[in-house]
Order: sequence, then C-alpha cells, then structure tokens
Amino acid sequence: QEEKIFAGKVLRLHVCTMEGAEWLEEVPEDTTVEKLKERCLKHCVPGSLEDPKTVTHHKLIHATSEKVLTDTKTVLEENIQDRDVLLLVKKRAPALLPKMADVVAEEKRKQEQKAPDKDAILKATANLPARSVDRSVTHHNMRDFQTELRKILVSLIEVAQKLLALNPDAVELFKKANAMLDEDEEDRVDEIALRQLTEMGFPESRAVKALRLNHMSVTQAMEWLIEHADDPAVDAPLPGQAPAEAPAEGAASSAEAAAGPSSEEGGEEAKDELTEIFKKIRRKREFRPDPRAVIALMEMGFDEKEVVDALRVNNNQQNAACEWLLGDRKPSPEELDKGIDTNSPLFQAILENPVVQLGLTNPKTLLAFEDMLENPLNSTQWMNDPETGPVMLQISRIFQTLNRT
Repeated sequence: QEEKIFAGKVLRLHVCTMEGAEWLEEVPEDTTVEKLKERCLKHCVPGSLEDPKTVTHHKLIHATSEKVLTDTKTVLEENIQDRDVLLLVKKRAPALLPKMADVVAEEKRKQEQKAPDKDAILKATANLPARSVDRSVTHHNMRDFQTELRKILVSLIEVAQKLLALNPDAVELFKKANAMLDEDEEDRVDEIALRQLTEMGFPESRAVKALRLNHMSVTQAMEWLIEHADDPAVDAPLPGQAPAEAPAEGAASSAEAAAGPSSEEGGEEAKDELTEIFKKIRRKREFRPDPRAVIALMEMGFDEKEVVDALRVNNNQQNAACEWLLGDRKPSPEELDKGIDTNSPLFQAILENPVVQLGLTNPKTLLAFEDMLENPLNSTQWMNDPETGPVMLQISRIFQTLNRT
C-alpha cells in the first residue's frame, strides 16, 4: 500500500517508429530512458534484446522539441509530459574505417597525379637544348615588320600614281579626292563642346587647345583650363601641330592646282597637275603627333623634334617612343620614307597578284595607302572596306607567306 501511495505518476506516451508502427506506452515518471527504450524494442522488435547492442543502436526522440533523449536520465528529468509523442529511431551505422591497403593505394594515386616540383622539372629537362627567347629580338622583329610594311606602301603609292595618271579622268577623280581630304574630321573641333566652353567665359583659341588635348571631352577640357589658367604658356600652340592658317593655305593651293589646266591641253600639263595634287594630298596626310605624348616626353628632357620623330616612328605609341629615344633609335625617321626594293621577290609577288593590280587602278586604294602610311591605326577601317579590303588582304597574305619561307 505504501508503494502505491508514494508511487510516481504514470505517464501515457505515444511511441512511433520509422516503419509506421504506433502504440501507447505507460511508464512511471521515474523510469529511465534506457528502460523505456527496452520496453519499446520488446513491443516492436520481439527477440531483439538478445543482442545487447540493439539498445545502444536505437534512440528516442521527443517529437515536439526534436531532442534526442539521454539514456541515463529519467522521463521526469527529460521533462516529458503525459500524452507526449516519442519517435524510436535506429541510429546510423558509423562509417567503416578504410583498410590500410586502400589508404596506401589512395595516397599513391594522389602522388602520381601531383604536379612535378621545380627540381623534378629541371632533372627531366637537363639534357634538352636551351631555347631562351630574347624579348628585345622579338620586339625588334615586330618593328621590322612595321618598317617593311611601310616600305611596301611607299612603293605601291608610286606605282598607283603612275597607273592613275594614265586615266583620262584622273584629274577629275583626284579633285574629288582632294575635296574629301579637306573634310578630314581629325582637324575638326566639336562645335557643341566648344560653345559650352566659350559660354563659360574661356577664350575660343584656348578652349580649342583644351579640347584637342582631352579628346573633345568637355569635362576634362574644363579641368585642364582651370588648372592652367595662370600658366604663361597656356596659349602657346601644341607641339608638332601646324598653325591654323596652314591647312587653309594648303587647301587653297590644292584648289588652285585642281582647277588648273585640263588633260585636254596636253598630257604633260595633266601629269604636272596630277603631281601637284599628289603632293597636296601627301602634305595633308602629314604625321600629327599626339599632343599629350609630346608633352609627356618633353617633360623627360627630350627635344621636341626628336620626340616628334620618335612618335612618328612608333605610330604615336608613347611607351614605344620612349624606348626608341633611350635605345639605338632604329629605324631612323628617314628610313620610313624609303620604298621597298622593286626587284625583290616580295614586291614582284605583290605586283603580280590580280587583285592588287585591279586595286591599284582605283583612286580610293591610293587614298587608303596614304592614310595607312601616316595613320597606321586606321588600317582596320580600310581592311573592312569592300573596295580596299581585298587588296590589303592579298598584300598581307603574300607578305606572311614569303616571310615564313
């Protein structure tokens, strides 16, 4: 009777398994979780307690709190209430430890796939002949390629001029070509940008200089004008740039030459007129150095003339021009105007190409050659042109073919 009077409270618990079995389990609140687990296993897996590991391989989980119940604690200590739901779950078997043979095999496989270290590379390549590439020689070869291409263009221009001079309409064609060059956008200044700066109160000539120095950017030009407001040389012309009057005079002279005697008055006079037009066209294509690069190189202590020469040789590339000034200065500016040997296999192969022969009779091809001669960066534009592109493609292929042989 005393045991009944002082007995603990009996709880009715709802137990479920992963296989779907469900039942009610009545246990006193002082029952340990391990004892409760044994009773559950007797109910759902008869005869399983013969293996002592069966109990340790299962666990009870409180469904509401998702807490794994500790075997050594009582139901009361785990704060389990009447009618709570418990889940009986079999523990996952621990991963088997790998066999020593498997570990050795895996380590050996990793070592075989590992990249060789520096010592192993040197040992394996000790008997190979050294093939170090001299970067200066590579750069020199690239420079030779540009020089050779210039020579080809110079000689092709001479051939094109002779062929076009035989055309009865040559004077009229080159009057139009001359007019096209007069509209060269490189000499133009963005009128809207110029008006914005002049409306701010900056002088027009100074605003033009600032825009040319800053690639027609109004914001950068304004910053440059404010920064150099007190500079005594702010109104000086840009280094290497012709005064504004020179192009106008050249254009007037070109117009006069173009309006000269027609080919009907005599073949010699027509040829002289064409020669003058060719000279005017060539003069308009004179090299224009990048003003920023000129200023930057002159600040290093170089003379303006040699800076302009360096930029001309290196196609306005400031870093290459600096290397040219500090190096052997090859090729010289004089070499740029020399043509290729007309008896060389390369030039003969170019002249024998039918596409090149047909292209040399087109005035646009001559203009393309002149433009690329003085502005190499425009070569992409002419390569994509439907009239001049095939000619440039053939010249490039012939050069690359003979250069490899």
